[in-house]
Formats: sequence, C-alpha cells, structure tokens
Amino acid sequence: MEPRISLVTLAVDHLGRSREFYVVGLGWEPAVEAPGVVMIKTGQHLLFSLWDRSEFEEEVGPVARGSGVPPISLAHNVASRDEVDAVLATARSAGASHVSQAVERRWGGYSGYFADPDGYRWEIAWAPGAIEALVLPGHEPQA
Repeated sequence: MEPRISLVTLAVDHLGRSREFYVVGLGWEPAVEAPGVVMIKTGQHLLFSLWDRSEFEEEVGPVARGSGVPPISLAHNVASRDEVDAVLATARSAGASHVSQAVERRWGGYSGYFADPDGYRWEIAWAPGAIEALVLPGHEPQA
C-alpha cells in the first residue's frame, strides 16, 4: 500500500453549522456536496470531509461518546509566526473556540490551537526546517 491519505473525514453533529464555519467563516471552497456530506479539496490529492454524524454512523458504526477531547488533532502549517497568529485570529473570528494562544514549542516551532464547532482541535503551526519543507509545497527550509 502506498503511504498516502486521500480523505480526512470528521463526523459532525450539525452539518450546516460546520459548513458555515469552514466555508463562510474560513473561506474554504466545497469541491463536492451531497446529502449529508461536504468535501473540501485541501491538497493535490486530499479531501477534507464533513459528514453528518448519523449518516457516518450508518456506514462506519457507532461513534464513541463521552466527555473529553476527540482523540485526533488536525494541523495547518504556515510559513511564519505572524501567519500562525493571523490564522488563529481568523478562526476565532469565524466562531472557533479558543484552546490556546500560540507559544514557542519544545520541538522548535511556534503553534496554537482552536476548536471547530464539534470540538475538533486544529493546531496552527510554524515548524521550521525539515517539517516545513515537507508540508509547505515549494517552500525552502529556514535556518
């Protein structure tokens, strides 16, 4: 099997609310919309999918419920500290819940978190060096 991810799917409680957050609030463009699902192209061969939780459960199976944070985080990497702060501000303006301010990290980068309407955590990160070169197409690593 080739090491590649084609879709990242989040089961959401209210598809309309999630669509509003990502499409209207963050300005992302839907690539595919069908009953119960919105798919957004986020990479050359990658779709980010918002799937109505009840329809997700019909196909995949019951979703674990309970208190705490969903056991997954998503990351959006940018090319500078200033971009981290700007993206966090945009997300909060779109209605994201505050999780943490951006701070210098032990691993050598700078990042902060917000939560989408279903509580999924997004890390907004500047990760200089090898990671930056891997996740930002056409970007040269900074010293």
